[in-house]
Amino acid sequence: MGAAFSSRAAVALLTFGALTLAPCDAGQGPRTYPPGSDPASGVITHVVWLIQENRSFNNLFMGYKGAFTQNYGYGLTGNKIMLHSAPLAQGWDIDHSVYGFFAAYNNGGDNGWNNEYACCGQPANFAYAYVQKKDIKPYWDMAKAYILADAMYQSQLDGSYVAHQYAIAAYANAEVNYPSTDWGCWGGPYDVINTLNQDRSIGNNVPVCENQTTLGDELDAAGISWRYYTSNPNDDGGLWTAYGSIEHIYDGPDWTNDVITPQSRFITDVGQGNLASMTWITPTGSNSDHAGWDSATGPAWVTNVVNAVGQSKFWNSTVFFLIWDDWGGWYDPGAPIYKDYDGTGFRIPLIMISPYAKPQQVTHIQYETASVLRFAEDLFNVAPLGASDSRAADPAYDPAFDFSQAPRAFVPFKASKNDAWRRPTQPLRHTEVDGD
Repeated sequence: MGAAFSSRAAVALLTFGALTLAPCDAGQGPRTYPPGSDPASGVITHVVWLIQENRSFNNLFMGYKGAFTQNYGYGLTGNKIMLHSAPLAQGWDIDHSVYGFFAAYNNGGDNGWNNEYACCGQPANFAYAYVQKKDIKPYWDMAKAYILADAMYQSQLDGSYVAHQYAIAAYANAEVNYPSTDWGCWGGPYDVINTLNQDRSIGNNVPVCENQTTLGDELDAAGISWRYYTSNPNDDGGLWTAYGSIEHIYDGPDWTNDVITPQSRFITDVGQGNLASMTWITPTGSNSDHAGWDSATGPAWVTNVVNAVGQSKFWNSTVFFLIWDDWGGWYDPGAPIYKDYDGTGFRIPLIMISPYAKPQQVTHIQYETASVLRFAEDLFNVAPLGASDSRAADPAYDPAFDFSQAPRAFVPFKASKNDAWRRPTQPLRHTEVDGD
């Protein structure tokens, strides 16, 4: 992969300088909370985490009032490039491997977005784009009704495979980019993935199927229920099925009991009064918002999932986190905040939905992917798993929440085509699978 990318564009390895993101807060660093001090404790007993795909904050929320966005960027020569609108449905995709990150960030210049590789049929200045509000209105409606975080970063530098490992384990054993064949243990012993050295050069390959400790393991030990709703390996290649790469999960009872397919079963389960204490949900390809599937059904899918929780008996005991797992190659003016050799990456959207969320909030507190893990870990009193969740701010302490207030009544959201998410998945036409 590296050689192929180098033939397209010469990209120097990245070294961060001193970075700031105005007007967002400077971040909180490692935090230790006294046992029992969590403001959500005793109020929240359910955490639901829905993970969509590959959109930068600026790409989905450009122009959102009170949030840091920008309608222009700069090119390599210092030329100002105005952003253009692009539909949510795209038949082409932008490279969002670590090479795409290095290209766009360009050693701190944040001006190399045209040096990312894209395929196929992309317009000029393809990455300098945003999705119009009318195409994703449910997301804007959710943000307005609850909390939108504009200083949320992906914990990792690169794309979805590693992002989803961070979502269950807060680290990925220095892995980077994508598996050589399959995205789980079903790929066998010859299925491998690159690693990233401390100097951010590409290191040796390691097996995709491994045995790191996950939040699911900690919850099992504590007697706390969890579920992971996702596609099976026969659908979308098992993409975004992170627990499928954990050998003791894949070969153990959790694979049958706690990894649930298809993901639409979540809506049925909640409607029947079944919700685990900790829940992850990943989409099908066509419902994911991922460029390359030429589909715009993601907002309808998300609307149905959120409404299922909001209209259930669990609403008053739930915090719902909605994120997009990586930037997908789309321009964002928020410079990554340096934490360690493999993070953080670019800004991604985070919407926090709960009856204890104040309405119309834009929070500027610095979060990252592992902040959702940190929320769950502090709530359920289990230990951090890695550097990212240890340093991450816990959203429970965000002033945009008030866990002492009377729970707000849920008002269902509307999508233009509420049943659109039921469509079969579309063929794969994106760079996460072909490795570019």
